[in-house]
Amino acid sequence: MSAQNSAGIQTLLDAEREAQKIVQQDRTKRIRDAKSEAQKEIEDYKKQKEEEYKKFEGEHSSGFKAAEEESNKEADVKLQEIKDAGKKQGDEVVEGLIRVTTDVKPQVPEKIAA
Repeated sequence: MSAQNSAGIQTLLDAEREAQKIVQQDRTKRIRDAKSEAQKEIEDYKKQKEEEYKKFEGEHSSGFKAAEEESNKEADVKLQEIKDAGKKQGDEVVEGLIRVTTDVKPQVPEKIAA
């Protein structure tokens, strides 16, 4: 009878080991599934936030583009005004500079410092 009891105990131990293997495999599978599901949720969330950012950027960047275009137009107008003024008065300015630099009138200083 003790041999039969030993065989029964051995069978129970084997069954317990097999059950532990099955439980461990199930845990491993559940962890992999949970990790995979979490990764998918992260990717979905990331896509959602990227779409929200693009929408936000699209809504708000149009104002910057309009302001940039307006300032470029203003700069072009000012630049043209400067060019026109240069064409009108450029010759007079050059003549004045030449006259001032070439018409030197030497003067004797009143007091010479000692």
